[in-house]
Amino acid sequence: MSERVLPGHVAIVMDGNGRWAERRKLSRNLGHQAGLRALRRTARHGAKIGIKTLTVFAFSSENWNRPEKEVSRLMDLFMSALDKEMKGLYEHGVRMRFIGDRSAFHPALQERMQAAQELTAGNTRTQLNVAANYGGRWDILQAAQKLAAQAQAGDLDPAAIDEKSFGGALALHDTPDPDLFIRTGGEQRISNFLLWQSAYTEFYFSDKLWPDFNGEELDRAINAYQSRERRFGLTGEQLRARARAG
Repeated sequence: MSERVLPGHVAIVMDGNGRWAERRKLSRNLGHQAGLRALRRTARHGAKIGIKTLTVFAFSSENWNRPEKEVSRLMDLFMSALDKEMKGLYEHGVRMRFIGDRSAFHPALQERMQAAQELTAGNTRTQLNVAANYGGRWDILQAAQKLAAQAQAGDLDPAAIDEKSFGGALALHDTPDPDLFIRTGGEQRISNFLLWQSAYTEFYFSDKLWPDFNGEELDRAINAYQSRERRFGLTGEQLRARARAG
């Protein structure tokens, strides 16, 4: 992997569990279990090489429309994963946080999510954000509702709302925007994930199905990121002038 600057925040759409299983004539549930192993590998490798923040799309607000049996097994997998993985994540210095509307989940799952956050709250090596029952439009809408409520209560002047204040009402309000957005599985769309936060993010689309993703693939995505010039609306010459000025 290149010695150039690492992305501080990597976001991943973990796509391909079902297709991975179908190609092997396995149940989709086994594909999701393989996907969990891929997440474990990727999170640990990311922490090892110095990625400070990893945000993964575990369950979208649209995933409730999948077959009831599959959704039920996914919920069971969430429960068992939290029971099995928390100690290891804690020992590896990972701080875990869930973003999304947790109210739709069973109370027992909500309790495990909260317990995981509390257990790892003091860790500082890597931040792992798990987006569960999350959607980018939901995130923008709930931020708008928060600000509207503050304005209605007289605590906020609507004319004072700007990008900073709006961003402060989003789910990842205290986290820098993603530098690198990875989607596995060969699809080239963002599927309602981190819509606001990805305005200037670099995108990398991998043909690998998520269960086959590993540290080597993460390194490949990072190398692609490091080969790009991030201008944020400026020209390349302006960036080089800034670099020369220190």
